[in-house]
Amino acid sequence: MTADWLRTDYRTLFRLGRDGRIAGENDPECSPGPLLWLAGCASGNIFGLHADLPDDLAGELEGLLATEPPFMHPATPRHFELYLALLGGGDHARHNFGLIYDLPHDHPYANGVQLVGSDSDDGQAIIRSWKAEGVPEALFELGFREVADFWAPWCAALVGGDVASIAFAARLADAGAELGLATVKAFRGRGLAACATAGWSRLPALRSRTLFYSTDRDNVASQRVAARLDLRLRAASLRISEGNQA
Repeated sequence: MTADWLRTDYRTLFRLGRDGRIAGENDPECSPGPLLWLAGCASGNIFGLHADLPDDLAGELEGLLATEPPFMHPATPRHFELYLALLGGGDHARHNFGLIYDLPHDHPYANGVQLVGSDSDDGQAIIRSWKAEGVPEALFELGFREVADFWAPWCAALVGGDVASIAFAARLADAGAELGLATVKAFRGRGLAACATAGWSRLPALRSRTLFYSTDRDNVASQRVAARLDLRLRAASLRISEGNQA
């Protein structure tokens, strides 16, 4: 059922308090997490609120969220402007709309592309080289400053022995895993991101987890990867975060 699938995504994306509210992102950096998260499909919605919100505000938001019609792309939630106003509005709250795709296990990929998983012998050799020599400049420019930034399990597509695209576990929980994806600028537009994504879906460490491919509504490049893999769009999402969060 899609509702159960979305609940798994919620538990994958966020660290939750005992009351089920958002304590933070479920990432290695323990990022703060959004003030409000709403995800929906034709069969209904689920939502989450940050644990730091005052109870009276959380109660008001919950009442509004409970009356939302099914939230489907490219719709805008009925009470969107009111959510922004209640959570600070203007520079005090920022938002983004997202798309959530189903990523099946064992996705096929193009022949001839060399893929390396983080737990393989070749993957461990790459890690040792990064530790000894530093992260390659092309990956450093993408935000990978040190080995710890390559969140396992990951799968890399190599060109001439160099990592051209890498798919990694942006969020990892017992029940689910959320894909993160980065491609070196010089290698973009060649289908390597799709190959790395497919390779990631085949990793043994992810076998027991539901896999999610999510992207911003305006991220056309990421949506092209989803289209290349023929991924099924299952849900839309809304995040509202504090204005000082990225």
